Formats: sequence, C-alpha cells, structure tokens
Amino acid sequence: MTCASQFRWTSSARTDVGCVREINEDACLDQPELGRWAVADGMGGHAVGDLASRLVIDTLSRLTSPAGMKAFIAEARARLQTANRQLRDEAVRRQVQRIGSTVIVLLACDRFCGYLWAGDSRLYLYREGQLRQLTRDHSQVEELKSLGVITGEQARNHPAQHMITRAVGATDRLELDDDAIEVADGDVFLLCSDGLSNEITDQEILAVLTTVECERASDELVNLALARGGRDNITAVVVQAEDLHAPDKTLLNPAAP
Repeated sequence: MTCASQFRWTSSARTDVGCVREINEDACLDQPELGRWAVADGMGGHAVGDLASRLVIDTLSRLTSPAGMKAFIAEARARLQTANRQLRDEAVRRQVQRIGSTVIVLLACDRFCGYLWAGDSRLYLYREGQLRQLTRDHSQVEELKSLGVITGEQARNHPAQHMITRAVGATDRLELDDDAIEVADGDVFLLCSDGLSNEITDQEILAVLTTVECERASDELVNLALARGGRDNITAVVVQAEDLHAPDKTLLNPAAP
C-alpha cells in the first residue's frame, strides 16, 4: 500500500547561481508524480556547500511511499539524520569545521501535506487570495524578531541575516521541525531558499502566484530576484494541488448529445 494523494499535483522548479556567486550551492527536488519536493541551501564555501545540498536532495530522492503521513515524515526524518551523519563524517575527513545545508521538504499523502525543515529555507502557502509562511526560520534574526528586538522590515537588511541556528550537518544530532496541513483544491505551495525570500517581498511573491501559471511561476520568481540583484543563489519550487473530485468541477462527457 502506498501513500497516494487525492490530488493531481503540478509543479515547476528552478535554481540559479545568481549574479554574485561563482558556484550554486542550492539544490532542489521536484517529483510531483511521487508527491515530494524539497529545497536545500548548502553552506561551507567552495566545493563543500554544493556537496552538502546535493547529498541532502539525493537522500530525499530515495524516499519510499509509506502507507500514511506519519510514516512518510518519519522516513524523511530518518534519511535526513543519515545525511547529517554523512556530512559530519565528511567534515572530519576534510578537516573543516562543518559542512552543512538547510532543508525544507514537502510531502503529499491522501488529503494532506506534511513538511519538515531546518534552517531558513521556507515554505509558503497561497490559498484564497492570501499568502502565509508555514515555516519559521531557524535563524538569529528570527529569534530577534520573536523577542520584539527588531521589526520584519529591519530583519531584511540585518547584519545577522545569514546566520542560521539549525542545518543538516551543523551538529551531531539534527533538530528538525515538522507539521502537516489539510490540502484544499487550488492550494499553491512555494518552497524557496533565502536567496529568493531575501530579495523579494511577500507581496511580490503573492502577485506572481496569483497571475502566473504554476509551470512558469518558478521562472518568474527567480527572474524577479535576479533583477533585484541576485546576491545569493536562488531556488524556487512552486507546487499546485488540483482536486479532480471537487464538487464545483465542470466535467465533459463526450457521449452527451
């Protein structure tokens, strides 16, 4: 028995080195037919940041399809813990302090989506005209915001903007947050690295998701971030749910007179 979704999923993905960096340390997973998507943003400098993000994505690409959402999330957790150990071992082998990567994972099962994350790569949900950030950044800036020390606008240009508090490979034991949400017909999810969310506003993200088809939305978002300077690697994965059994769907019967 597999964890089949009740929705038809459409998605698009794009990752770009940006306008400043020489190497793309971002990586992404786009598997709508299997109900799994992810973004990883590597850190550690040349030759290791991209290794970390690729290892995380390769690990997630080997997920099986368990019978339920809890098992799906549990397997993703276990595989990311394995990736964490591999990156810790690789850092020792290379004699560097750490090799790490953020991660945001989205999994579809039945009428639900589960998600888990570490770091500041984000998951957004667009539903009924509103955009909502489902994840909370694991970062020093987010902690300052939660304490009321700085505002959301100040956070966008804060000196500690890139200092994260969790990542795959950062510590011996990986800490992940997870949650799940019931999916509605027409829901659109956005997974992205901070190279996107640091360059464009929520209002601009909302404008793209409401006016551009899913198949082109990731390109539009990345192009917008590039136009704003593209100071970091940029990755966007846009995912749309369609409920083929929704009561308001218009069906065509070729046999009808």
